[in-house]
Amino acid sequence: MKLKGAIIGYGFISSKGHVPAYKARSINYKDVDIIAVCDIEPKRIAAAKNDFPNIKTYTDHNQMLDELSDQLDFVDISSPAYAHFGAAQKALEANLHVLCEKPLTTTIDDAKALLSMAAKYKKVVFPCHNYKYAPVVRAINEIIDSGQVGTISSVTLQTFRNTHAKGVDEWKPDWRRSLEFSGGGIAMDHGSHSLYLIFDWLKNYPTELTSSMCNMDKKYDTEDNFDATLNFGNKRAQIHLTWTAGVRKVIYTLQGEKGAITVDDDKMQIATMHTDDSNDNISHKAYWKINVVDIKSDWMDSSHTTWFNAMFDKFKLAIHNNDYCNKDLIDSYYCIETINKCYQSANADSKKISINKLT
Repeated sequence: MKLKGAIIGYGFISSKGHVPAYKARSINYKDVDIIAVCDIEPKRIAAAKNDFPNIKTYTDHNQMLDELSDQLDFVDISSPAYAHFGAAQKALEANLHVLCEKPLTTTIDDAKALLSMAAKYKKVVFPCHNYKYAPVVRAINEIIDSGQVGTISSVTLQTFRNTHAKGVDEWKPDWRRSLEFSGGGIAMDHGSHSLYLIFDWLKNYPTELTSSMCNMDKKYDTEDNFDATLNFGNKRAQIHLTWTAGVRKVIYTLQGEKGAITVDDDKMQIATMHTDDSNDNISHKAYWKINVVDIKSDWMDSSHTTWFNAMFDKFKLAIHNNDYCNKDLIDSYYCIETINKCYQSANADSKKISINKLT
């Protein structure tokens, strides 16, 4: 199945993350063809033409979709967060599938509306939850599935960045720090990555939460430090996100009934619990067998282009299976619900807030 696509938004993540992967697919698998690009900045249009000499270009995505909808199968929405919902709605109305960068939307109502529209138009809406395809995350999933550490009951995810991700120079490089364009700070920009991994590992969605946040760089109007505790009944997760760290790093810990997994970027430690019955005085005393492995995952490459094709494979599979309201889409809804409820909690002195279940 060959898919013809158009890209809306030709900034860093699109041009450096998605496009190299599309080009590789078009050569290796011949299953995708990007035929149009839309961006509001002339210099970004010029960059697109340099990457795709024969491409059609537009500065208005409505015009592009009106003219090309019968030639397209999907759109790749890589614009800033505030524009995701409008572009996705227009694409669905044009009878096209949607691949959308995170966050899917910035509001709960818009996220719920896209779920309804995916079912109404019978088109796949698929979020770019690309951390699922990082090699070290895949290794974590294999260990969990093997039963080595037992059922996961507690997760802590820490993401350290020394700055917000910068946009292209041609259009508001600091848009992620502007509430008008981002819908929020580090929680809105990066929170989805932590949340959809937690949903997978705890195999559920949270029921309630508390959170706190602060903005250490007062020239911006969004938070740059964020903490949240999520309750999942008898399970629990904690998230720490910062744009003011001294190093770029991820540290994940997953606690299971029979052991634990700890990740520090590419280094993964698996601790499995054993009992020692060799001495009556220490009968049933636990000890841990430790295994440490290195799994190259390119965490330092913020384009994450090496993870894209595995995600695109899943997008294609959802299209093939007519899986319009796929789990990734439902995850993305709960990401937006949770992030917005975290903002409510943080703005109410860390008040405990309940999470609504989809009906």
